[in-house]
Amino acid sequence: GIVAVARSDNRPMLLARLAVPFLLAAALGACAPALDWRELRPEGSGLQLMLPCRPTTQARSVTLAGRSVKLSLVACSAGEQTWALAFADVSDPAVVAAALEELRMSAARNLGAEAHGARSLDVPGATPNPGSQRFAVDGRLPDGSAVQEQAAVFARGTLVFQATAVGAKLGADAVDTFFGSLRFPS
Repeated sequence: GIVAVARSDNRPMLLARLAVPFLLAAALGACAPALDWRELRPEGSGLQLMLPCRPTTQARSVTLAGRSVKLSLVACSAGEQTWALAFADVSDPAVVAAALEELRMSAARNLGAEAHGARSLDVPGATPNPGSQRFAVDGRLPDGSAVQEQAAVFARGTLVFQATAVGAKLGADAVDTFFGSLRFPS
């Protein structure tokens, strides 16, 4: 799914209260107008990105890389797709790589699939990290319907991020616009 983290017992956990309403809206083919791209700077993230719809923001305390953190989620649904950005401050540079890997692996597990097509990701202004990647997942929603996911994980300092696009079909142009808009202004 959109965002997952590990509980203290290290089993993956979908942030259901945050992400599922957005994912279900996309899966059910909610009637949405054409994509209406807008620039956004989520509070506390330092990141600038474009989303194709008006987002809602939620936050929750979760365990990520063995630490209790506040995870913020900014997400919206449009064009039968869900677009999301999740981020958290892990407070310790030594756990950033583990947090990125946990986010990547959990995204695939939540759809009952393996990530594929991983490639390095260069978000302008992000902290260089070998764990910064963009990848794809072809999986299934809880109701069994097929879903595509394009996701990216990256960091700036001790802030870790997961950007995600999910839908029955993802348009390459829209996905490239979304991921291409990620940047940390100077």
